[in-house]
Amino acid sequence: MYDVRSFFLIPLESAVNSSARRPHASQVQKGLSPHPRVRNVIAVGSGKGGVGKSTTAVNLAVALARLGARVGLLDADIYGPSVPAMLGLSGRPESPDNKSIEPMRAFGVETMSIGYLIEDETPMIWRGPMATSAMTQFFNDTLWDDLDYLLIDLPPGTGDIQLTLTQKIPLAGAVIVTTPQDIATLDAKKALKMFEKVEVPVLGIVENMAVHTCSNCGQVEHLFGEGGGERMAAQYGVPLLGSLPLEIGIREQGDAGTPITAAAPESSAAQAYLRAAERLIEEVAKRPRASIPILSSLI
Repeated sequence: MYDVRSFFLIPLESAVNSSARRPHASQVQKGLSPHPRVRNVIAVGSGKGGVGKSTTAVNLAVALARLGARVGLLDADIYGPSVPAMLGLSGRPESPDNKSIEPMRAFGVETMSIGYLIEDETPMIWRGPMATSAMTQFFNDTLWDDLDYLLIDLPPGTGDIQLTLTQKIPLAGAVIVTTPQDIATLDAKKALKMFEKVEVPVLGIVENMAVHTCSNCGQVEHLFGEGGGERMAAQYGVPLLGSLPLEIGIREQGDAGTPITAAAPESSAAQAYLRAAERLIEEVAKRPRASIPILSSLI
């Protein structure tokens, strides 16, 4: 069963707005086959850390669930897993046959993370091949329940782990998270180029921390510059899915284990995530259909 908190925190109208027509299974990289229980796998990446990639991935996942989609979130940041804390989850996932793993669930989202299997203060001192092997095993062996979208929160950067994961996991596309300043978009462009090299289409860019509104005086400020994500999107011909605010509530709710998209769904911040999720759905719908069938329930 889904975490009961989802029934209290997700507005009733979200169920009404759920589309009767589910998304198709999208085409993936050459030589790979779609996951049999997931229609669309979407990598969420960034060229550097500190841009709020994991916070964005978590809130996008909850926003997609609010829109009526069946959603999963795989935390692939094996050295710094943060998804369990952001979703208020703890404990170990169950394994019905000692081979496969049941995903943990909260706010209508199925999740898997190495964070469920280690203590909070235990460092993962693993070399790249071991880390990528663990992530591909999580991807393949988790009992995802007929998902429309599975978001993969990649580690920051464009190194061996990111490259290997994007070559081994069948992806419908990728989302790039950046902040507006030049130094962040410079690294985000490297992430975009990495996806291009492995023939994964970039579905869009999310500009995080785009604008801050003072809670005392109401003054609007662009603390990290203005328009960087929009300029990058225009330069590379990809959509700007959304510009998200720099707001203390996003951080506070993430730390509390209740994402702002669930805790305050009518807030301006949650609505910004919701609009970005809607744009993401539109971009996935443009992708070609998978050329080979998957489970009959997904066709």
